Amino acid sequence: MYDEIKIASEQDILDIVAICFENRISSIIIDGRCLSEEFYDLKTKMLGIALQKFINYNIRVAFIIDKDKAVSDRFKELVLEINKGVNFRVCSNVEDAETWLLK
Repeated sequence: MYDEIKIASEQDILDIVAICFENRISSIIIDGRCLSEEFYDLKTKMLGIALQKFINYNIRVAFIIDKDKAVSDRFKELVLEINKGVNFRVCSNVEDAETWLLK
């Protein structure tokens, strides 16, 4: 299933934002397996674009990302910074994501 569905473009992010906005959803969990490889490569700026869109529309996002996926040091540094804020959190499981979103 995760091989078939990938968030791979800015338009995919805008579609998620639109669904949230239309349904008055203010927080979501995104499984990292649904993210294309470009999101993990910071040079593509896809993750930054996504984060900015979610901030602009005041949507809190918990990403569930396997620690093995965060292979680059720069990505790990970004995760540490993201987790300091109130808009985003990178978690390793659904339970942690739900707990953070429900705070």
